[in-house]
Amino acid sequence: MHHRPSAPAPSEGTGPAPSEKRGPALTQGLKGRQITMISIGGVIGAGLFVGSSTAVAAAGPAVLISFLLAAALVVLVMQMLGEMAVANPDTGSFSTYADRALGRWAGFSIGWLYWWFYILVIPIEAIAAGEVIAGLTSVPSWIPALVMILLLAGSNLLSVRNYGEFEYWFALLKVVAIVAFLVLGALAVFGLLPGSDAHGVSNLWSHGGFAPKGGVAVLAGLLTAMFSFQGSEIVTIAAAESAEPRKNIKKAVRAVVWRLGLFYIGSIFFVVSLVPWNADGLSEGSYQAVLDRMNIPGAGRIMDVVLIVAVSSCLNSAVYTASRMAFSLARRKDAPRALAATSTSGVPRNAVVASTVIGIAAVIANYLLPSVFTYLIASSGAIALMMYMVIAITQYATRRKEQQPSEVRMWGFPYLTLATIAFIAGVLVLMAVLPGHRLELWLSLGLAAILVGVGVLRQRRDGDRRPEAEGAFDGSPLTDNGAAATPPARPGTVTESSPAAH
Repeated sequence: MHHRPSAPAPSEGTGPAPSEKRGPALTQGLKGRQITMISIGGVIGAGLFVGSSTAVAAAGPAVLISFLLAAALVVLVMQMLGEMAVANPDTGSFSTYADRALGRWAGFSIGWLYWWFYILVIPIEAIAAGEVIAGLTSVPSWIPALVMILLLAGSNLLSVRNYGEFEYWFALLKVVAIVAFLVLGALAVFGLLPGSDAHGVSNLWSHGGFAPKGGVAVLAGLLTAMFSFQGSEIVTIAAAESAEPRKNIKKAVRAVVWRLGLFYIGSIFFVVSLVPWNADGLSEGSYQAVLDRMNIPGAGRIMDVVLIVAVSSCLNSAVYTASRMAFSLARRKDAPRALAATSTSGVPRNAVVASTVIGIAAVIANYLLPSVFTYLIASSGAIALMMYMVIAITQYATRRKEQQPSEVRMWGFPYLTLATIAFIAGVLVLMAVLPGHRLELWLSLGLAAILVGVGVLRQRRDGDRRPEAEGAFDGSPLTDNGAAATPPARPGTVTESSPAAH
């Protein structure tokens, strides 16, 4: 495998000490087709195939409004993140941008919160895969759960291209499954599917009305819908390891609207149209309930395969994402230095191994100490919203201080940015009001408060600047031809290439 040359070392006086062996920078091993599929697969998880049934049960057919609101929020946040990522592609993504715009404490705290979120995704997806495989083979579920983690972690350890190739095929299979479901759904709605017991759209209003549980239930469904969309931002992390990061990020940001609309809104529309929202079979999973009503042979087995692919994809991405965030934090001296080391193939192996080991420990905790595992999962319940909030605040601060415009621009700035911040704040208040989400909120806020406190102390002790040149944190940002870009200055700093210097 041939790699492009790594980014040159920082100039004297700004880089790590000569005796410090950090390994080469991350390589540009991801291809454009892989980035495209990563951007698609990032928003398609088990939450769509199974978890969406929880939202449907909570809100009835009005769950469509819940998903539309959640999709609108993600589209706005991705546009903001795209603006910053296209200007400065970086494997630390929003954590690095928050560091530069808001201060070291912000990058430190949101980076560790995000790492923790994906550390917990590893056992969640592995356990889900283990239970499905156990149901098919009668093998104890913990065995396939651990095998899945070891297999995908091992793949991540070899090269970033392996992660990209696995994710390419996982995402492709998920897209094929969704497109097939949408085609079958359309045929059933119009009464063109032979043998189907489901047809028409009368279920949208015939079981207590469109919003049988009222407007508050729509907001409750919004929370489930919002967490289903988590993963869209992964493409801005992965793109930093591709040859044309800016081009790939722009393409992903432009396509996020139709992907969310087609895959999620389209799927949920057929679910609530073809199956009564209060049907008993819906608890088994929204897709399976519809396929059963269509009398599709082997619907259960089909969904088992789709679920294994979906959770494998999420697990694969979780190992990758957690390791890259740990690597980025280490390069900024906000994590143990050992996590910044890379192999000769440009993989942050220590970060991959550390993230995987903690994920395995969480799997073991699930089987030995299930009550502890429940609290661990709850501690990540509001992190997605916190991440969205930080992205919006960072974009607002960056845009107000920018020296030159990005190729991607947030619409209606500053009004839409401020409206997004207010909306996220409102959803956090909603979590405090709804009994089923209070534990998640308070545990997440407690963890965030601890990390912010540690970040503030570190900033006061060590200052807001680290010895490394900022653009050299992760071997990026990179230009679209693969060369190392000039390290960006903090907002308000004049460099020789900035407009203010001429």
